[in-house]
Amino acid sequence: MTRTHHPPPTPPPGISRRHVLRTAGGLGAAAALTPALAACGSAAPAEPLTSGRADLAFWTHDDAYVDFFREAAANTTGSPFTWHLRPTRAGAADLVTKTIAQAIAGRGTPDVAGFEIGAFTRLLRGDIAAELLEDLTGHLDPDIRADLLTVRTEPFSKDGALYALDSDAPLVVYYYREPEFARYHLPTDLGSWDELADAGTRLADRHGVAVAAVPTGSDLPQVLQSFEMLLLQRGGRLFDADGTLTLDTPEAEDTLRFLADGVQRGYLTTVSDYYGPSMQAALKTGKVIGQWMASWYKVYGLIANVPEQSGQWRIRPLPVFPGGGGRTSFAGGTGFAALRGKRNTLAGVELVKAAYLDPAEQVRRYTVLGYLPSRRSVFNDPGLTRIEDAYCGGQRMFEVYRDIIDEAPVLHLSADRTILETVLSGYLLRAYQGRTSPREALRNAEEDFRGQTRNRGGS
Repeated sequence: MTRTHHPPPTPPPGISRRHVLRTAGGLGAAAALTPALAACGSAAPAEPLTSGRADLAFWTHDDAYVDFFREAAANTTGSPFTWHLRPTRAGAADLVTKTIAQAIAGRGTPDVAGFEIGAFTRLLRGDIAAELLEDLTGHLDPDIRADLLTVRTEPFSKDGALYALDSDAPLVVYYYREPEFARYHLPTDLGSWDELADAGTRLADRHGVAVAAVPTGSDLPQVLQSFEMLLLQRGGRLFDADGTLTLDTPEAEDTLRFLADGVQRGYLTTVSDYYGPSMQAALKTGKVIGQWMASWYKVYGLIANVPEQSGQWRIRPLPVFPGGGGRTSFAGGTGFAALRGKRNTLAGVELVKAAYLDPAEQVRRYTVLGYLPSRRSVFNDPGLTRIEDAYCGGQRMFEVYRDIIDEAPVLHLSADRTILETVLSGYLLRAYQGRTSPREALRNAEEDFRGQTRNRGGS
């Protein structure tokens, strides 16, 4: 599952050096953690397994990945390895914490692990990723490397090294409930957010119905994600390629103004989060009849909450911002990595490659899990285009995805993202409430962020 929802990290019981582990999830990770990992990594590496049976410790936050990788292992021919998975499931944040804890302890690390993109940011601090994970770059054929979507390799890369292959290319689209749009005579092909906002304002005034929702609850990653999806579409970024904050920009101001105006004018409503009772109630009662969200939201948001609305929903490219940008964005992702310096490192790398680079497996991943290909060439597969989605009224959804994939923005991560989540989310909520202007909210958030990162000595 690729949605962003992180429980608080909880170190496993019995692990020593708890002060180090606490800083691994907080502000001082680089100073305390990297030397500990380096010390562990200084021991002689295990004699690598180069062929035969590989019993892999496979860690994930979603059991569906276990089933997918097992079948991929069974489908693979011509490999020197046969793989047998020993799965462990943990929450997305816990999985990172446990991996770091076991690395410090010098035992019990996974051979292959799937890191949800929000949790992966913790591995970007200092040299943690380089100490823990195998650089996949040299393991990839140059032609395949060129075919991988840069927009999905960049988030899992640092200093030219690629540490994980993404499970998805989760394009953001606009979901709309077609019968309700028809009922209110609301066009489904409005080209810009301004046009949808004007039509949505009339809809809200007359019927109390919103064209989308924004989360305002305690799950700060969701509050930030809702803003970031449209910021990326507009052409802005939270961080640049070097991990430097780039928040006080015209693109960010345009995005926040659209959201704040929407809440205040009523074409956007507020919910606690995108998956819980408040969103479910809004969808069931028809108070929300649309939503911008990633391709996986159909399963984890709509089908999970309103299965009875099967056949009523459709997707389309995002309406555009008049000031610039494209028709899509990104949200989510999970990168699968092999741990370095282990007996099973090469076997782990080869499993990830077999599951995530074979075009047939990329097609199967979409048909089984609904996750989009991460190789550009697979978007031209005619079989994917012909698939009709029952929940979305028989729509050939892949036609929409193929049409917009080349407009997808690059997402840059930073080890300081969790700090920004805390700082910026509060200012977003203040702007939604009309207690501050979008410009002031962004400037104040950037100032607070820089103060916090400067006070702890940088990243």
